[in-house]
Amino acid sequence: MRRRLLLLAIIAMTLALCGCRLFRRSAPQPPQVQKAEIPEAIAGEEGQEPQLRVYIAEEDRIVTMNFEDYVMGVVAAEMDPEWPAAALAAQAIQARTFALQKIAEQGTLPGRDAHASTNVEEFQAYDASRINGNVRKAVEDTRGVAAVYQGEFVRSWFHAYCGGITATPSAGLNYQGEDPPYLKPVENPCRQYVDEDQEFWSATFSKARVRSAVQSIVKRDPGNFQSIQIVAEENGRAVTFKVGDVEVPAPELRLALGSTEMRSAWVDPPQVSGSTVKFTGRGYGHGVGLCQWGAKGWAEEGRSAEEIVKSFFPGVSLQKLWD
Repeated sequence: MRRRLLLLAIIAMTLALCGCRLFRRSAPQPPQVQKAEIPEAIAGEEGQEPQLRVYIAEEDRIVTMNFEDYVMGVVAAEMDPEWPAAALAAQAIQARTFALQKIAEQGTLPGRDAHASTNVEEFQAYDASRINGNVRKAVEDTRGVAAVYQGEFVRSWFHAYCGGITATPSAGLNYQGEDPPYLKPVENPCRQYVDEDQEFWSATFSKARVRSAVQSIVKRDPGNFQSIQIVAEENGRAVTFKVGDVEVPAPELRLALGSTEMRSAWVDPPQVSGSTVKFTGRGYGHGVGLCQWGAKGWAEEGRSAEEIVKSFFPGVSLQKLWD
């Protein structure tokens, strides 16, 4: 009996001296955040601000400028320079990320010896004449910061007014790839803050114009159609229209008819009457990514630029690429 007790005591002392490691669990390690790299097409020394070759569409010439100077012009053009600081800073992160992602994907613009363009159809809007102290501070406060997901720059789409909830890329843009996991529908307070005259809209088109638009998109003629139905939708936003017996992606029809007239695809059932078609809806833009009026609302409610970006793009991290 004494021998057994002595043996147990020796075992207990041995385990104590070893720190009972057999029974300890290792502390969980924080996940490693994959970092993105400055695109090779513009990369210089590590931590150094890149320069961009920017095609100035209005003057048909290419100008070399510092990346942050370019971002200032984009923020000034894309958002009201008098809006809250956090909203402008969030827009700066978006503009910077948008450019980095595009350059990482394609290097230079197709057919141009330039990395970016002031033509909004090619790249982003740009207007240096609108830059003020608010814009400068927003860009300086976020200098070099971009949104990243799993080591890649995010597809940082943005738009004016989503109507209350953002859209997935497949719904809002007819995006043909798999929807990125950080771009899911996000509710936000844009409807509480949007100017009253911008909340709703209506537009009337001739049937001939709609017919021609459908033909240009799907290469089928809807003929003398008598109705337009919404046959697929996401959270109230039309994804697919059926014009007569011809189906057409709603985002494509919106662009073909004119995105400043048909402001969004969040519409009531279209009204076909005689030789005209009337669309009535809410929202302005494709609805994907950052909603600018929602960003303004969250900024006025006290959210930081980082919180705003991460709210619209859940799961992303912010990375500082240069000083």
